[in-house]
Amino acid sequence: MMTQNTDKNREQIQMFCMDDLVPQDHLLRLIDKAIDWSFIYDLVEDKYCLDNGRPSLDPVVLIKIPFIQYLYGIKSMRQTIKDIEVNVAYRWFLGLEMYDPVPHFSTFGKNYTRRFKDTDLFEQIFAKILEDCYKWKLVDPTEVFVDATHVKARANNKKMRKRIAQEEALFYEELLKKEINDDREKKGKKPLKEKDNSDDNNHSSGGTSGNTKEIKESTTDPESGWFHKGEHKQVFAYSIETACDKNGWILGYTVSPGNEHDSRTFKGLFDKIEDIGIRTLIADAGYKTPAIAKLLIDKGITPLFPYKQPMTKERFFKKYEYVYDEYYDCYICPNNQILRYSTTNRDGYKEYKSCKHICSECPYLSQCTESRDHVKVVTRHIWEEYMEKCEDIRHTLGMKELYKLRKETIERLFGTAKENHNFRYTQMYGKARMEMKVGLTYACLNLKKLARMLQRKGIIGHVFNRFSGLLAAA
Repeated sequence: MMTQNTDKNREQIQMFCMDDLVPQDHLLRLIDKAIDWSFIYDLVEDKYCLDNGRPSLDPVVLIKIPFIQYLYGIKSMRQTIKDIEVNVAYRWFLGLEMYDPVPHFSTFGKNYTRRFKDTDLFEQIFAKILEDCYKWKLVDPTEVFVDATHVKARANNKKMRKRIAQEEALFYEELLKKEINDDREKKGKKPLKEKDNSDDNNHSSGGTSGNTKEIKESTTDPESGWFHKGEHKQVFAYSIETACDKNGWILGYTVSPGNEHDSRTFKGLFDKIEDIGIRTLIADAGYKTPAIAKLLIDKGITPLFPYKQPMTKERFFKKYEYVYDEYYDCYICPNNQILRYSTTNRDGYKEYKSCKHICSECPYLSQCTESRDHVKVVTRHIWEEYMEKCEDIRHTLGMKELYKLRKETIERLFGTAKENHNFRYTQMYGKARMEMKVGLTYACLNLKKLARMLQRKGIIGHVFNRFSGLLAAA
């Protein structure tokens, strides 16, 4: 027997409780119970007038709206508002009744521009949620994984211009300069002269000089950077450098243009997480530089980097085949000839050169150098001993297994954010809005994980069951 009652109940008047329409194990219900949202009032108190003006939208509701967007990976605020209008769970999360009007999609954007722009509100929200994770003793900051991912900017690849940009100073530049001059002085060399950048702006459009370089700049979003990945993928993007612990809790982040290398932006992230109790920091080969190795070791942190294959051409001797003699400060080549110290260059590398008269008659010359004067040059950074310590650490028992956890922690985190939380690209312009997107997305990831962990431990479920029991007794 076929039943036909599709339109039967559409116009019936019913009485119901909003709370009964949301399942007890719904993610938004778990999230709402995991933290006390009233902390937002304290963060935005100075952004509102206390004694005059018309009543505003509740700040908690205002912040929860983009939380829904980033939690469920909704592409735009306009679509988020449409979903809130018809989704009972979203309305319950915001504290709206069935007949309450939903805020206009431009409400959050206007409030961001007038109240929250140029503030660290969203970073504070991320920090507060992370603080709650610490309170439940779920975070273990002793082993921290660091990596960066790229988010495509809202910029047309064809709308660009080339310009000459001044390279930003490296975080270790002053220290390196001092140690270079100290090393040269010990060797009887004169200190390096300061660079003369007076004519940096007087070169042709196709060339660079001094500390300048030619870059591609988007005319749509100038704060993004031209990002190369492989031979084919070239887009304007932002680089999101992230730190997490072995359990996948996000500990910190920074946002940079996509054309800046990870090793250059590392110091900004490290400054945020330096004091959380790191014992071991695990990073990929992009961070394996003498400056980062020195920074971590001097701070008492164990750096764990992977093996990095030498960049030597095929059929040529690798650098490790030239033996360094620390006592005499020289290198010995595979033919047992000495390469003596020559100078220390501006990049902090000591140069060791061979004797051209001996090399010209060497049977291994074709495997050693292609220079016209038959002189082989081997370089050694003045902080090379820190790199050697990193190699010793890499061979320590248990470190290989620890490094393999990257794919289960930081890489899985990026995959989840891109697949489920719309983190592959951004619909907004500018670095400030990108920082808001990253802060809220990472706050959602931590909050979702916190809610499910508390449910698994029976903490949230116990509260619900007790509350249901009280209602039944009444």
